[in-house]
Amino acid sequence: MHCNALMFDLDGTLVTSLDFVEHSWNRWAAQYGLDIEEVRRFLHGKPAMATLRHFLPDAGEAQLQDIFLTLEDYEATHTEGITALPGAREFLAQLNTLGVPWGIVTSGSFNVASARIACSALPPPPILITSENITWGKPHPQPFLLGASRLGVEPSECIGFEDSIAGLTSVQAAGCQVVEVKTPHSGHHNLRIKPVIEDYRRLRIKALYDHFYLSFH
Repeated sequence: MHCNALMFDLDGTLVTSLDFVEHSWNRWAAQYGLDIEEVRRFLHGKPAMATLRHFLPDAGEAQLQDIFLTLEDYEATHTEGITALPGAREFLAQLNTLGVPWGIVTSGSFNVASARIACSALPPPPILITSENITWGKPHPQPFLLGASRLGVEPSECIGFEDSIAGLTSVQAAGCQVVEVKTPHSGHHNLRIKPVIEDYRRLRIKALYDHFYLSFH
């Protein structure tokens, strides 16, 4: 794959946080008497406020904000066991060495994303797009369009790495190339995405004339 920049989702794509995300939302769903399976199917890849508005349509903005802040505090202060996917740290370090523009585009908040990046010892991203930066979350293309803009490249020159259906749809809708990161939580879809990877240990990238070449070994 040929590109001028790379963008990565965070949860499930760079770090092993999906079990914790589900645990946090299961606690919330039980507290409000909601169907835990239904919440789990909906939430992945989407901003927390989108999930709250979907399942609590009659709640006011002040109430939703209070619930969000409680969830955010819990997720930002409970990071035990969250680690980087195999090869992720090394691959991102390679991008920095080669001068490849890259960034993280997450539906999480800045506080939660920063905590998970730190606890998994990932290199700090040159750009970080979080829920605070966007009006429309995944599956809308805005997050990856904003990421490409901040990296200073056209979306078609970017490769987006994603694991959730909402995220994969967002990457495609933005006009980026896409790599799916397969996880135990990945849902079935008909997006016909190739390539599909499980981690970063077999990825290689090199400079090639005026762009970069990503290969899978």
